[in-house]
Amino acid sequence: MRSLWKATEVDSLIAHYGEAGVSADMAQRIYTSRLLGGDRRLVLHGGGNTSLKTTVTDAYGDSVAVLCVKGSGWDLARIEPDGLPAVRLHPLQRLRARDGLSDEEMVALHRANLLDGAAPNPSVETLLHAFLSATYVDHTHATAVLAATDQADGAERGADIFGDSMAVVPYIMPGFALAKAAADAFDRDPSVVGLILLKHGIFTLGETARESYERMIAKVTDAEAYLKRRTKVAVLALPRPAVPGVAEAASVLRGLTGPAFPESDGRRFILEYRGGESVLTYLAGAEVNRYARAGVVTPDHVIRVKPTPLIVPPARDIDEFKAGAQAALAGFAKNYFDYFSRNNAGRADVKVALDPMPRVILVPGLGLFGLGATARDARIAADIAETAIAVISDAEAVGRFESISESETFEVEYWSLEQAKLGRAKAKPLAGHVTVVTGGASGIGAATVFAFAAEGSEVAILDRDAKGAGAVRDAIGGAALAISCDVTKPAQVRDALDQVSAHFGGLDIVVSTAGGAWQGRIGEVDDAVLRESFELNFFAHQTVAKHAVRRVRLQGTGGVLLFNVSKPAINPGRDFGPYGLPKAATLSLTRQYALDYGNEGIRANAVNADRVRTGLYDGDLLQRRAAARGLSVSEYLSSDNLLQREVTAEDVARAFVALAHADKTTGSVFTVDSGNIAAAPR
Repeated sequence: MRSLWKATEVDSLIAHYGEAGVSADMAQRIYTSRLLGGDRRLVLHGGGNTSLKTTVTDAYGDSVAVLCVKGSGWDLARIEPDGLPAVRLHPLQRLRARDGLSDEEMVALHRANLLDGAAPNPSVETLLHAFLSATYVDHTHATAVLAATDQADGAERGADIFGDSMAVVPYIMPGFALAKAAADAFDRDPSVVGLILLKHGIFTLGETARESYERMIAKVTDAEAYLKRRTKVAVLALPRPAVPGVAEAASVLRGLTGPAFPESDGRRFILEYRGGESVLTYLAGAEVNRYARAGVVTPDHVIRVKPTPLIVPPARDIDEFKAGAQAALAGFAKNYFDYFSRNNAGRADVKVALDPMPRVILVPGLGLFGLGATARDARIAADIAETAIAVISDAEAVGRFESISESETFEVEYWSLEQAKLGRAKAKPLAGHVTVVTGGASGIGAATVFAFAAEGSEVAILDRDAKGAGAVRDAIGGAALAISCDVTKPAQVRDALDQVSAHFGGLDIVVSTAGGAWQGRIGEVDDAVLRESFELNFFAHQTVAKHAVRRVRLQGTGGVLLFNVSKPAINPGRDFGPYGLPKAATLSLTRQYALDYGNEGIRANAVNADRVRTGLYDGDLLQRRAAARGLSVSEYLSSDNLLQREVTAEDVARAFVALAHADKTTGSVFTVDSGNIAAAPR
C-alpha cells in the first residue's frame, strides 16, 4: 500500500474550500478522509471515521476548542465539511473522569455539545477521538490488519508486526468503555503512533493530516508484509461441484427468501451475485463450513450481513438445488432464533428479534449472493461478504481466523446505535420488486421506467437503442440496468431476461411497450408489411411474456405481465389494419395469460391508450392519422375526446403502475384516452 498524498491536490482543495471560509486544516482533513474512504482495503460502505481538533468561533463570538468528527450517515469517500460536525471538545474530555456512561447519555451529550443543533449525530466513537490528544485521528477497518490480528493470539501477533510503535487494545464494544481503554493504552506509552483494536480495526494519530494518513498507510503496509510470510495454503480446495446457472439459482433463492417464506413478512429481496476466482476458491475449501460460519471480521459488519451466511449444499440439477436451499434456509432461520433466544434470555433490556433471513448466501461451485431490500443494500452485503472472504482467507493462511464471541456479536447486532445506522425510512410501495420495461428508451416506455423507479422498484430498460436505454438508466441512477435487446429476436429476449435475473436475482413485473406503427388498406397491403408488424406488435409481446413467465414460475412468487395494446385493438382505424390487427391479437394474448397462469399468481393486464405524442408518430404519421379522421393534429390529440385533454406518456405510465398495484385484477383492459366511447370495451 502506498501514500496517495499529492501536494497539488491538497493546494487545490484548500483554495476551493477557502472561498467558502473553510480552514486549511479542515480542507486537509477532508482530503485525507477521502483518500482513506476511497480504498476498499481500508473502508467499506460508511465504515471508519476521522477527526480534527481545532478552534472555531461560536454563535456568541467566542473562540471554542472543538472536535470535528465524522457524522452519522456520511461516507468518508465523499465527505464534505458538513460531514464533520463540530462538538465542544472540553466537555467531552471531562467525561473521561466518569466511571460509567450509558449509550443514551453518551448520545445526548454528543448532541448537547454540537455547535450546530441541526448537524448529524457524531460518530459512536466520538469519545475515543476526543480522549486521544492528537490533532488528527484516523480510524479504518483495514483488511490486512484484521486478517493478521483476527486470531486467538491477536495481541501477540500485533506486537510482532508493529513492535512498540502501536498500542494493542483488547476487544471492547464501541462506546464509552472502549474510549477509556484506548486512552489508557495511549497514556501508558505516549510515543505510540496509533492503536490496534483487536477484532475491530486500527487508529493512527498525527499532528498534521498527512502525518496521520501516512502512518495509517505505513502500518497497514506492515500488516500486508506480515501476511506475505504465509505458513500454509490459505484454503485447501476440493473439486468444485456442478451447479445450476447464476440466473436459475438466483431466481430460486429469491423465491425461497421472498413472500413464500413464513418469516419474510411479504417482503422481497434483491440479490447481488459475485463469483470471482477468489470467491470460488474460498467456497471450495474443505473447511468452508467452519471458517465461513466463524463470524464477522469486524463487528460493524453484523448489521449488514447477520452473524453468519447461509451455505447451500451442492446440487446436480435445479430441483435438487431448490430442495437443498429450502432445507438450508429453514435451518438457518431456526439457528438464528436459537441464537437470539440464548442471548436475549435474562436480559434487563429485553430485545425484539430481527428477521431471521440471511443477507449473504454462499453456493459452493457458483459464488455468493448478497441480499437486501434494495439493490444498494444487496450490493453492500455482497461487498462485505467479498471483504470477509479476503480477510478470512489471509487469516487462515497465517493461522486460524477467530471472530468476536457469540454474545459480543449479539450485543453489536442489537445495539440501538448500530441499528440506527440503517435508517428507518418507510419503504416505497414497490421496494424489493424488479420491473422490466421493453421499449424503455423513449416515449411511453421511458415514462414507465421513471414511474416504476419512483415507486421504489429496481428497473431494467430493454431497447434496441442501446444509447437511449443508457441515457434513461443514467437519468435514474442507482442500480438501474440498461440492456440492448431487439424484442423480435427470441434469443436476445431470453439472454436479456437472464441478465436481469443474474443482476437483481429475478423479476416481478414486465411492461411490454415496444411497438411500431404500420399503415395500409388491409386488402391491398403487402403481406411482408403485415408480417413485420405482427413480429413487433404481437410475437415480440409473446416472446417477452413467455420468457418472463419461465423466470417468474421458477421464483414461485407470482408476477405481473402488462401489455401496451393501444386503441386499435378495440376500435380499428381506417387504413390502420397492419397496426390494429396485431394489437387486437395482443389483447387476446393478455387474457390468455390471465387464464392460463392465474392459478400461479401471475396477473396479466393491458393498457388501451390512444393518441399519445411519442416516437410512434415519427414522420408524417400523426398528420395522416388525423386526416384519416377528418381532423387537424390539434383536434386529433385533444379536442376529439370527451375530456378534451391530450394524453401524455406519463398518463399511460401511471396506468401501468396502477395495474401493478391492483393485486386482485387480471385479464383487464385499462383505458387511457381522455374519453373515446367508440374505443370503450363492450
